[in-house]
Amino acid sequence: MLFAHGFGCDQHMWRFVAPAFEDRYRTVLFDHVGAGGSDLSAYDPAKYASLDGYAEDVVALCRALGVQGGVFVGHSVSAMIGVLAAKRAPGLFARLVLVGPSPRYIDDGDYVGGFSEAQIHELLELLDSNHMGWAQAMAPVIMGNPDRPELGQELTESFCRTDPEIARRFARVTFLSDNRADLADVTLPTLVLQCTQDVIAPMTVGEYVRDHMPDASLVVLDAAGHCPNLSAPTETADAIDAFVRGTSPAPA
Repeated sequence: MLFAHGFGCDQHMWRFVAPAFEDRYRTVLFDHVGAGGSDLSAYDPAKYASLDGYAEDVVALCRALGVQGGVFVGHSVSAMIGVLAAKRAPGLFARLVLVGPSPRYIDDGDYVGGFSEAQIHELLELLDSNHMGWAQAMAPVIMGNPDRPELGQELTESFCRTDPEIARRFARVTFLSDNRADLADVTLPTLVLQCTQDVIAPMTVGEYVRDHMPDASLVVLDAAGHCPNLSAPTETADAIDAFVRGTSPAPA
């Protein structure tokens, strides 16, 4: 079972979820290049100019570890990285778990991604001009749960630890990507985990992913924010466990 973290995060974000599966699975946690304890010198702006570069790394990592028929658990942008990896290397995974996925963050006609194009560009411009200020302003909003400020503080600190230049590049790749056309190509059983209140990936996005993947189900967690792996880890782990055991609750 491979756990992949979201933008501005690292493998440490899975510390409350991954242990629930260690008795049945070989669990693999890793940092995307440019995050956490990864080798920053390995960052290649050309390779990582799209999510395909990150998907290529996931495939290479799994092949190096001999993974076949595994379970991929991806949070936020890593959900689409997992979709691309599964598309690139059929047989690598048997199931996908997409936590707060979004194939496109920008509204487009009837598609509601949650942001206007102007809003995304304003967000990116703030990140360009003031990385620390962006982290302090955005992390608590992304995390939600204002009654638990320690969660927003942890995400703020995680954002602040990332290399500013790599963060700027990865943010553009993340928030300007459009992977809607890739969804139909992945026929694996897929669990979409959605929080009831998520400013980054609203309910309409989770429903879109469910409706445009051939074998996807949507489970709505009784949790707020975009990071249920931190704010509601037990419920997150329980939903994943039910899915991999084939006993998922009635989908939303």
